[in-house]
Amino acid sequence: MVTAKENYFIYADPRKCLGCKNCEIACAVAHADCDLPTAVTQGLQLQPRNSVVQVDDMVMPIQCRQCEDAPCALACPTGAIYQDDRFVRINEGNCIGCKVCTMVCPFGAIIVAKDINDKGNQRTQKGKARKCDLCFSRTQDSNEFACACVEACPTKAIMLVDYESYRKKLIEERGKELVRAHAHTKTKA
Repeated sequence: MVTAKENYFIYADPRKCLGCKNCEIACAVAHADCDLPTAVTQGLQLQPRNSVVQVDDMVMPIQCRQCEDAPCALACPTGAIYQDDRFVRINEGNCIGCKVCTMVCPFGAIIVAKDINDKGNQRTQKGKARKCDLCFSRTQDSNEFACACVEACPTKAIMLVDYESYRKKLIEERGKELVRAHAHTKTKA
């Protein structure tokens, strides 16, 4: 079993999300190896690695949470999904398109899709697992995160967080809520 350090992941605040899908477009363009005008003029069909979903009256983007002891990595029969010291990664060359990863992901963050821009034989072409990779290809040169979806969000509803800082912030916010609730009940008494 891989022992991973506290992971970075994308956090989305549904209270701030407009459902504009700028994050989907930015993700798709970031992984297309071209800019949006080029993709449009060449007729490329862009594939985001995140998705904006609506549940009742709330919308929010869904991305990989880079789980520690990731179920997708544990379930992958070929080892195409694996965990290194900080991230859950996919080696698409080893992926057989079995979709086991999509079944075990608790966040619905993995898709298995064919490369729709590949002009090979569509009948024999298998899909490959894809998910948010925190725009790793954009960051490996500088060692700084530059997630396209975070940069594109007009309301800053999407943030890159590390698990430990996120957990501390949640504990602090819950503590403040308890203090407010306790103060509110004292004023009523």
